[in-house]
Amino acid sequence: MNETVMNAIQDDYPEEFAWCYGCGRLNKEGHHFRTKWNGEETVTLYKPDPAHKAIPGFVYGGLIASLIDCHGTGSASLALHRKNGFEPGSGEEPPRFVTASLHVDFVKPTPEGIVLKAVGHVEEIHPKKFKVKVEVFADDSICATGEVTAVIMPQSFGK
Repeated sequence: MNETVMNAIQDDYPEEFAWCYGCGRLNKEGHHFRTKWNGEETVTLYKPDPAHKAIPGFVYGGLIASLIDCHGTGSASLALHRKNGFEPGSGEEPPRFVTASLHVDFVKPTPEGIVLKAVGHVEEIHPKKFKVKVEVFADDSICATGEVTAVIMPQSFGK
């Protein structure tokens, strides 16, 4: 089972936007990635299922890309929510972001059976656009890096 991340930004997403396969809490089949603050960095912890196998002993790269993607948009949401004076769990609805760009570099194969840790560093590049640099670790070993450009989801999205 995945380690618990308390005060995840995904807990505060409104129901109509909580269905993402990667981070949607309401998607029964999804990964349920959960992103929180750890000082000035953001963190998501996730233990892949055995079904997320690429080859015996290693995790499928698509899962790593999904982790980087959802960690990036969750991190952008955390950053703007904090800039607006709020923290997860304070009762205010956080802003939702969508991915404008995703870049992933696989540093080395990611071993199975280990809790992965995505660590994000957020940079605001426009009032409605954030860049998040992400590193994915298995134990203390870096397995992948990525960069997500996240933009605030338009108000008319889904209507």
